[in-house]
Amino acid sequence: MENNSEQLQKKSSVVVNAQYIKDLSFENPKSPMSLMLEEQPHMNVSLDILVTPLEPLIFEVVLSIEVRSSAKGEDLFIIDLHYGGVFTLEAENDAEKELTLLVYCPSILFPYARRIISDISRDGGFPPLMISPIDFMGLYSQKKANEAAPNKEEESKVIN
Repeated sequence: MENNSEQLQKKSSVVVNAQYIKDLSFENPKSPMSLMLEEQPHMNVSLDILVTPLEPLIFEVVLSIEVRSSAKGEDLFIIDLHYGGVFTLEAENDAEKELTLLVYCPSILFPYARRIISDISRDGGFPPLMISPIDFMGLYSQKKANEAAPNKEEESKVIN
């Protein structure tokens, strides 16, 4: 049985034109004291995907990842990375194009962004932060379900 990624590759044509760091920030506001902390820090990772059409078949996809490490209510370090890619995409329909841009393209970019975050946290004096793999298909499905939920409520209000 084929997975969704393999099905996308057969139906659409995707070319990676470029990959790059669009913006990168590392803050270590409590150094050097934060480096001596013995307690296990709390990690909060947030992710966003931004797609910008550049030309009819060319799109910029940017993964925005923010990592906040804190202990005792204070930030130890903050990493803010915007990692982008430019993709040429030929898709059979809009649904396939959306799926490719929000699932397949971020899946290509994520390992590189993950390595950058690991290197930056290590170079900042902390243990390398290895972000767990992200299920972009699951996030996409959740987004679609959330978009459909308000519509169902409106329909039920009209029917009642």
